[in-house]
Amino acid sequence: MKKQGANRREKIMQAALLLFAENGYADTSTKLIAKEASVSEALIFKHFENKDKLLFHLIKSGYRRVLLQNKGMLTYHDAKSFLRHMIELPQKLVSEEPLFWKLQERLSHHEFSRQQHMLFMKPVHPIITRAFTDLKIENPILETQFLLLLIDSLWKKEAAGEIDNLQEIVALVKHKYQV
Repeated sequence: MKKQGANRREKIMQAALLLFAENGYADTSTKLIAKEASVSEALIFKHFENKDKLLFHLIKSGYRRVLLQNKGMLTYHDAKSFLRHMIELPQKLVSEEPLFWKLQERLSHHEFSRQQHMLFMKPVHPIITRAFTDLKIENPILETQFLLLLIDSLWKKEAAGEIDNLQEIVALVKHKYQV
């Protein structure tokens, strides 16, 4: 019986992720999620209490999945390979979890979503600064801010399907840093 409950919970989460990513959080009702998941609306409330808590669970579990799928993504062997990895990472992450990143892009104004993304990105900043310092880049702190702005824009544009030449942009950024 417990397995069926877990399967239903998973179906609810998958349906909510799809609908939130496609329709937006505000335009997705729990009734619509229940219909998409082929469960009762009451079951959603039993598992998650309300739509907000369902969203919070989706965001936290999405970041957990991303971290599990990309263990060691912040491993620093040398400056050039680390920077190359960081520049290529947005496309990789979005291709692995397109609905999650589309949801995150749509929720970029949402406080909880922003908080979780900041926690996810926090450890990246000092390592990129270290890489630029090791490469003797003139202003490593400013260069770090610039690269992180680019990375942030790239994953958002990729998640929203608003960029056709991502490969060329990635190549340009890699060329800029000679990585």
